[in-house]
Amino acid sequence: MSALTRLERFDEFFPELFRRMSRPLAMPDMPGEIKIDVTENDKDYQVRAEIPGAKKEDIRVTVDGNFVSIAAEVRREKEEKEQKTGRTLVKETYQGSVSRGFSLASEIDQKGIVAKLEDGVLKLTLPKREGAGARTIPIQ
Repeated sequence: MSALTRLERFDEFFPELFRRMSRPLAMPDMPGEIKIDVTENDKDYQVRAEIPGAKKEDIRVTVDGNFVSIAAEVRREKEEKEQKTGRTLVKETYQGSVSRGFSLASEIDQKGIVAKLEDGVLKLTLPKREGAGARTIPIQ
């Protein structure tokens, strides 16, 4: 290969290298641990769990005594296209499971549990009670 041929290939490669470097490098938003906030009053616990990308039918909440388990199937898609040609240059997808479990100081009255999902945030109301068995909670 002649020096001129190598230089011509470098001239093709160099602008593409700078174009790629000018875009910010970002890792896909992969779900990690479910982030929770737990507050308490005399009657119940209030749990706020962030689960972006999950649908209510893909979330399972289980309560066994004072132990709460939250599990979900999460799907995320992100696509960037080159505007002129419509070719896909980057397509980042994720599908997987996330889960979180934690214990509370008091056992939960399973009959009064309320679970709602709004904008990727699961809100649980867990009334306090002595003694209880495991139960899967439907999401409203």
